[in-house]
Amino acid sequence: MIALIVITFLVVLGAVMFSVSSGLRYFESRRRKQLVSVLRTVTEAGDDRVDLLMDPEAGKKDPAGLPGPEALYAKLNLTITESGLDWNMSRLAMLSGGAFVLGCVAGAFIPFQSPLALRCGVVGGGLAWLPLKYVRKKRSKRLDEMEAQLPDALDFLARSMRAGHAFTISLEMVGEEIADPLGQEFRALFNEQNLGASLDRSLNNFAKRVPLPDVRFFSSAVLLQRQTGGNLGEVLGRLSHIIRERFRLKGQVQATSAHGRLTSTILTILPLGTLAGLLVLSPSYLSPLMTNPTGRKMVVGGVVCQILGNYFIRRIIRIRV
Repeated sequence: MIALIVITFLVVLGAVMFSVSSGLRYFESRRRKQLVSVLRTVTEAGDDRVDLLMDPEAGKKDPAGLPGPEALYAKLNLTITESGLDWNMSRLAMLSGGAFVLGCVAGAFIPFQSPLALRCGVVGGGLAWLPLKYVRKKRSKRLDEMEAQLPDALDFLARSMRAGHAFTISLEMVGEEIADPLGQEFRALFNEQNLGASLDRSLNNFAKRVPLPDVRFFSSAVLLQRQTGGNLGEVLGRLSHIIRERFRLKGQVQATSAHGRLTSTILTILPLGTLAGLLVLSPSYLSPLMTNPTGRKMVVGGVVCQILGNYFIRRIIRIRV
């Protein structure tokens, strides 16, 4: 009986100690993440200025003025940062390389009479592109979420300033009340200014981190108000109203162009689905396309026409608001 009590006591004590240790590790991890969030924007290099309205791409150009490996690396790194993923270039390269090797192995088993190197290269290249496609998709989704959150954030900021709060205090309140991902960027904006950076530099870095036209308008309105004076709360309220009206117009445009997008998707998937079905059901039926010179020309012509058709359809249905 005593042994059972001792064992029970040790088990309960071990569970309590494990729970306390896990809780301490959790809060320590949260504290470190908050510290990293505070110091993340301090490492921004330089004191460069960006003309937010006249040249929104000025901060993203290659210093040499010519495209090169460094400019490509910087662009990919910026895309990863804007996607919100906890990735780096090494991880992206490893995923793309692993996908390429997997595609080469899968391409060797495709029952299609064509050169082995061609099959491996096409399938491997297609799979190697998927990690970058995923990063770009996450970036687009994150920017859309921040664009949808921006009117509420501007309304909150305007109401806070009308209530008598200072602009910096209003920024802190917006960062605490607005959900991520936009709340995270407002917290970074407040933390950078709270650590001693000027408002001009903080807003310019904010516009760099969130490459949206509405964010550039917000930053420009704040900087212009500091120079000329005026009711900033009223300006932010009007800007929020304009953004909401643009969302409404954008929804109408998307509803009107839905038929074109569906047509583009079907015309893109239908040839690929037919090709996959013939490869499974009758691989020998497609062999003349690779063994005969005329068949090769037809394949190349079909691919080129498919790409051009998809490109022009998307150009027609893509209406910027």
